[in-house]
Amino acid sequence: MSDNSGTVRPESTSEPDPRSAGGSPRRWVSLAAICGAAGLVWLAFADLGVAVPTIADDFHADLSALAWANNAFSLVAGSLVIAAGKFGDVFGRRRMLLLGVALFSGFSVLAALAGNVEMLILGRALMGIGAALILPATLALIPPQFSGRALLTAFGVWQAVAWGGQAVAPAIGGVITDTVGWPWLFWINIPLGLGVYTVIQALTPESSDAAASRKVDWLGLATIGLAVFALLFALTEGPDAGWSSPLVIVPLGAAVVLAAAWVWIERAVSDPLVDLSLFRLRPYDGALTANLVMNLAYAGLTYLLVLWLQNARGYSAVEAGMLMLPATIGIFAFIPIGGRLDAARGGRVPVLLGLIVLGLGLFAFAPMRAGSGLWLLALGLVVVGVGLGMLSTPVSNTAVGDVPEQLAGTAAGVFKMSSMVGGALGIAVLTALARGFTTHDSGHAATQAGLSPDDVATVQQSLVNSASYTDAVSSLPEPLRDEVTAATVDAFSYGVAQAALVTGVVSIVAAATVAFVWPRRSSDIG
Repeated sequence: MSDNSGTVRPESTSEPDPRSAGGSPRRWVSLAAICGAAGLVWLAFADLGVAVPTIADDFHADLSALAWANNAFSLVAGSLVIAAGKFGDVFGRRRMLLLGVALFSGFSVLAALAGNVEMLILGRALMGIGAALILPATLALIPPQFSGRALLTAFGVWQAVAWGGQAVAPAIGGVITDTVGWPWLFWINIPLGLGVYTVIQALTPESSDAAASRKVDWLGLATIGLAVFALLFALTEGPDAGWSSPLVIVPLGAAVVLAAAWVWIERAVSDPLVDLSLFRLRPYDGALTANLVMNLAYAGLTYLLVLWLQNARGYSAVEAGMLMLPATIGIFAFIPIGGRLDAARGGRVPVLLGLIVLGLGLFAFAPMRAGSGLWLLALGLVVVGVGLGMLSTPVSNTAVGDVPEQLAGTAAGVFKMSSMVGGALGIAVLTALARGFTTHDSGHAATQAGLSPDDVATVQQSLVNSASYTDAVSSLPEPLRDEVTAATVDAFSYGVAQAALVTGVVSIVAAATVAFVWPRRSSDIG
């Protein structure tokens, strides 16, 4: 929420305003625990990708099924996060945060015990319920405890944890996968969740909106959730089923119809899930667009690169995770710079700069091939990190802090939905692009080697170090098998590079769109 000067004000709370305590260290410890809870979500969002080759081998699963294991988490979280923000307004943000941490940790057990890919998908989906409750509450609990420059600092810390968590997640996931095994990616959530739960319960003041309606727009929730699900289903299944298949066309059509129905429902009901007047705030629209694109780009890029490092370059999970760390250099160095630019010139300038730099970083991966030097990978990741760092604080401050008080809960929910749905779209879209660019070359080599159509399909859909791939090429003599594998690796490397190039173009187009949507002067807002 903000007053006329743009300074964020606290909503009504059931406890005294903690900001009156001056520089009390309690609020910073509270912030650490709040950000720790958000960090659990972002780690879970990004740490599974490095374990995909191991899980593919254990479960004899293909890339499409394992993409669903990633997407199930962000899909459920993204679909429910707006409703979760509403529940926080009505029943208390701290209460919803504690419930979210408990559910997230509890459902992690189901994923840890999964004996097949279907159970893993189910466990990840249920963890998404907890994540949906956690994310809007962690953001909404910051303004009641901080104001002025301290608020910008607090948002910067939250964003540093969000992006830092995603950046270091492959390294953490690689260490866990190669030492104690991938199920511990989920077991570890229990002690970590217990720790943040205890601190939040002890130190974080409750916050709620006494004026919030207690009605929940269940029909709106169902339609937007189904629309997102239909879209992601089509994008995930497209590379396997074919883009002209009814299995793809029907869900895409359903997504369009459901989205239109959702807009009609939100206009018609007395207490909508989303007050559509929010989208008349042009800076908010610009921030939302930038947030969607940066999450799409980074989530999809990270997912593909950790696969490429293991599949094309033969690195272990630990090594692949460590090689993703250069992104943190740019992220941590430029988050404070983005915040200072926001304070001095408003959010528009650093957001535009961040999107352009993000696009340039993605372009750096375009020449990447199977034998490319690791300096190219490091350079691209550092530049991408600079763009993300520049964007992070201005985007969150504009979307959460600079909206009218009566729209604040909705704004935070839509903002976090765009983060999770953007991440899910990134994995689905970039995987689909990479596989589309890969399929022709790898399929041609496998067909020329004399493999059956079923084995050709397996070669196209599997990682070269998975059991299913080994079974598919086992009938070939060793020299021919090596030739097919080399062609498959080359094709996959080309596919990853082209997917990054397309995403870079999307980022630049997004910058142009934001420049048009987001007015230069506050007097133009409305």
